[in-house]
Amino acid sequence: MDFTPNDEHRMLADSARKLVEQQQDFEKRRQRIRTLQPVDENLWQQFAELGWLALPFAEEDGGLGGGSADLMVLLEEFGRGLLDAPFIPTVVLGGGVLRRGNGEQRQQWLPALMEGRLQMALAIEEYEQRFALENTALPASRDGDAFVLSGSKACVLNADQAELIAVLARTSGVPGDAAGLSLFLVDANSDGLEVKPHRVVNGQQGAELVFNSVRVPAERLVGEADQALPVIRDVVNEGILALGAEAMGALTVLLNDTVEYSRTRKQFGMPIGGFQALQHRMADMFMAVEQTRSLLLAATLKTAAGHDDAGHAVHALKAQLGRGGRKVAQEAVQLHGAIAMTDELSIGHYFKKLTAIDALFGNADAHLAAM
Repeated sequence: MDFTPNDEHRMLADSARKLVEQQQDFEKRRQRIRTLQPVDENLWQQFAELGWLALPFAEEDGGLGGGSADLMVLLEEFGRGLLDAPFIPTVVLGGGVLRRGNGEQRQQWLPALMEGRLQMALAIEEYEQRFALENTALPASRDGDAFVLSGSKACVLNADQAELIAVLARTSGVPGDAAGLSLFLVDANSDGLEVKPHRVVNGQQGAELVFNSVRVPAERLVGEADQALPVIRDVVNEGILALGAEAMGALTVLLNDTVEYSRTRKQFGMPIGGFQALQHRMADMFMAVEQTRSLLLAATLKTAAGHDDAGHAVHALKAQLGRGGRKVAQEAVQLHGAIAMTDELSIGHYFKKLTAIDALFGNADAHLAAM
């Protein structure tokens, strides 16, 4: 496999880096993440105008026909700048479900998504699920020409802003069965749907969803009833690749900032970077970053090529994001000393970003067990 950046990738990275630099205002970000706030409409419209919201969708649907490698380039720059935008929940996850919908569903919602007029979310996690998708318990019972959903979903990213939510529910069988799962497209303003907003540890917004006999028309079913598990696994794997790219950007910043700090921070009359013990620790950080990059490239390219081993590669990546990400983040905090524990320094914010990435879609232990 080869991933030599082409001209399109370089232009995409350059444009993303420039926009991130324009948007970077760390003090404003600190204030913003303390409260629940709506999506920055101006920023989101810039995404639409630059074609980023249309990047992963097929040309016949009005998209740009990009792939996992293109998203990786874009999202790594987002991760570098701690850019707060619901790109993964809306475009990668929600859009990933729409891409697998029928022609009418794609025609109804994809244009609005690509033009920046539609926010989405993916509701798959439940409190007792332990991130085994087959343990989904939220029931969806058939009632004439509709399905009725009753239950709850936990930690649904961007659900407080979304107009359309893709929901994984059980239409037959019992929790633990691989068969019997179905995907539905639910309006966020549906009668009986209660949205309880909250913030994630890194400041990202989400919500708990409570379904009180919510009726969903049968035409909102994505794919075949009872056969959603392979579909949702593919969507989640794409989400993990996207998180991996964001994490790569954050890890690179932590490594570079730590090395630079070690050159300027003096102790006992010399820069702390001159102490061999600290050099060894920064070398370990470098190795963890490069291992993560290698696994990200392997998982991305195997997924794009439809390789038989793609799922295994995604599990390996997610495990490394948890263990390697924790290693780099903790070392960055410790080598910066007490200043890294303050909210005024970005190091702690990257630490929280990587902590949230580890927890999303199953932590390192869950993915190691699945390999």
